[in-house]
Amino acid sequence: MSNQKHPITAEAIAKVAELVATAQPAVAYKAIDDLAQHVFGHLLLTILAYRPETVEVERLYSSNETAYPVGGRKPKKGTAWGAHVLDKGQFHISHNAEDIKATFFDHELIASLGISGMINIPLVLSGRCVGTLNISNVAGHFGEADFPTARILAALALPLVLSQA
Repeated sequence: MSNQKHPITAEAIAKVAELVATAQPAVAYKAIDDLAQHVFGHLLLTILAYRPETVEVERLYSSNETAYPVGGRKPKKGTAWGAHVLDKGQFHISHNAEDIKATFFDHELIASLGISGMINIPLVLSGRCVGTLNISNVAGHFGEADFPTARILAALALPLVLSQA
C-alpha cells in the first residue's frame, strides 16, 4: 500500500474497460481495485450494490474478504450517509477517524485495519444511485480534488454492479 497518488492514464482506463466488457466480474473488479491502488493507494476497497427494497448495501467486491466478505450487507435506513450518498448521489469523505466513528457503526473494525480516512463514490445511472465504490486509507488522504478521478473509477464499476442487480 502506498500513500502516494499517481495520475490516471487513458491506457489504464482502456485496459480496465476492456476487462469490464469481456472478463468475469471477479477479474474486472480486481482490475478496478488494482487501478485504484495505483492511482490513490488504499488499505481497503469495496464495491457495493444498493438494495433500495431493504435500504441496505450489499458487498459485491472487497479487497479484504476476511474483514469484509462478499455478500455482506449493511443497513442504511435512516442514516445521514444513506441520505447523502444513496438518496442524493453525492460523494462522502471521512477525513479522519472521528468522521468514520460518527458515520459507520462498524468503526472499530474499520479502525482495526488502520483506516482513518475514506471516500465513498456513488454509482449513479440516470439520477439513481445503484451502488457505491468505497476507497479507504489514512486520515487526510482524500479530498475534493480526488472527485474527478474517483468518478472515472466509479464509471468503470457501474456496469459490473448493474450486471449483478
